[in-house]
Amino acid sequence: MSNLEKHPDELLIGDDEELLGAEPRRVTILAPREVPLGGPRAMTVHRTLPSRERSMIGAWCFVDHYGPTDVRTGAGMVVPPHPHTGLQTVSWLFDGEIEHRDSVGSHAFIRPSELHLMTAGRGISHSEVSTENTTLLHGVQLWLALPDASRHVAPFFESHDAVVTDLDGARIAVFFGTVAGVTAQATTFSRIVAAQLDIPRHTRITLPIDPLDEHGVLVDTGSVTIDGTHVARTELAFVETGASGLTIETGDDDARLVLIGGEPFGEQIVMWWNFVGRTHEEIVEYRTAWQAEAIGQGEPDAQSPRFTSTHGDHGDRDGHRYTGSPLPAPELPTVRLLPRRR
Repeated sequence: MSNLEKHPDELLIGDDEELLGAEPRRVTILAPREVPLGGPRAMTVHRTLPSRERSMIGAWCFVDHYGPTDVRTGAGMVVPPHPHTGLQTVSWLFDGEIEHRDSVGSHAFIRPSELHLMTAGRGISHSEVSTENTTLLHGVQLWLALPDASRHVAPFFESHDAVVTDLDGARIAVFFGTVAGVTAQATTFSRIVAAQLDIPRHTRITLPIDPLDEHGVLVDTGSVTIDGTHVARTELAFVETGASGLTIETGDDDARLVLIGGEPFGEQIVMWWNFVGRTHEEIVEYRTAWQAEAIGQGEPDAQSPRFTSTHGDHGDRDGHRYTGSPLPAPELPTVRLLPRRR
């Protein structure tokens, strides 16, 4: 999924200072902000990472939560070709179906309980469109920053079924790392975990976690407490390192949660629009390459193109389904922005 904000912030992320003299908090609530995905009838997403309170959780640097949206009203997902660098995009659906195409020739249909993982590496472009079979669209889109040693790998795409287990009546679908004793299969470049937790009402579970890692719990449905802290729908609860387990209790409704986590990301990154780099100059380079290769503004590098597209459009079988032209990058800020602090 693209970040379609017209004026995205430039974020220098990593090696953040602790809140000045503040006592560390075990659980911190990250409230979402609403971001329209596209034009006037756009689908609204709830973004919790990055936020003012927190830039990253492990290598996780971006969390968008959307739906349930009735696609029949016209507020579906139509995201034209757009670029990424230095990250992995993670698509995870609760309801609906999305058609994915990318510049390495991948063509896939994203469906619930399936992990779809795109490793951008040195550069990739892709498009996403909710299919004509979809009535409700509901899910999350997440990004993982690639560590410096891996961020220039050749781009690729993969799909995996989640590995499902049970913990005290809760259903856990693991799609990254090891959670509750089961391990998912997916290409990772740092130690991370991710899982969907479906917990019945009036249930209390204790989920084992690695005390060396940071964790986040996004609430999709229901109302829960995590280690005694109330977390409402669309909120993301950040749990600092040092905990060996999470105590999760549900209220009067069944709950669906998304767990993410990983080892603290020990590098500093700059994230702007759909690019992850290390310096302002790199972001300028990525934008220049995209504008030249996809938009026709400037002279592309014929020897080593970064985003060369080989994917076709999504067809026009019903007269409405199309991706449109590639998205031009927003204008860069006229000055270098200061680093964002936690």
